[in-house]
Amino acid sequence: MHVLIATTGALSPGPVARFASRLAGDDKVTVTTVVGIPRSFLEVLRSEEWHPLATEDETANRKTQEETLVARYVEERGRKLTDPIIAALRADGIEATPVYLEGQDPAAVISRAAEDLDVDVVILGATRQIFDDWESVSARVMIESRRPVLVVPAPTGESRVDPNDGDWQESE
Repeated sequence: MHVLIATTGALSPGPVARFASRLAGDDKVTVTTVVGIPRSFLEVLRSEEWHPLATEDETANRKTQEETLVARYVEERGRKLTDPIIAALRADGIEATPVYLEGQDPAAVISRAAEDLDVDVVILGATRQIFDDWESVSARVMIESRRPVLVVPAPTGESRVDPNDGDWQESE
């Protein structure tokens, strides 16, 4: 069974790792997060992109540099958010594959990734009452994904601080 764990960094690593290891057994586990690129970051990159005397090679080089910077940002941010779960899985004897995704609509990106990766189940965290707000990422993935979705609630009394400073965290 291929398990996809999607996190914002708020999932409690231990319980999620134990749950995923029971589901996956010796099969594949992928841990992902969706990183939104701040518009200000892109605006700075693009403001340096256009130069009236630039050759086609220079323009192509600038685009390559932008793509490299964006990829590095997504990887650094993604690693920060997925490393705790990957470490917990490793402690349970499971090697997980990290996948860092870029996008402004996390629910759509996660649903598409579940299809692209051909996973058997998606594990998400619920950091608020998802049935009170149908616009939550977890609720949208349950509706939009063609894959089974398991929503793991935050343990009682656990801190619900947003580790992303405004990314797609669902805390109240």
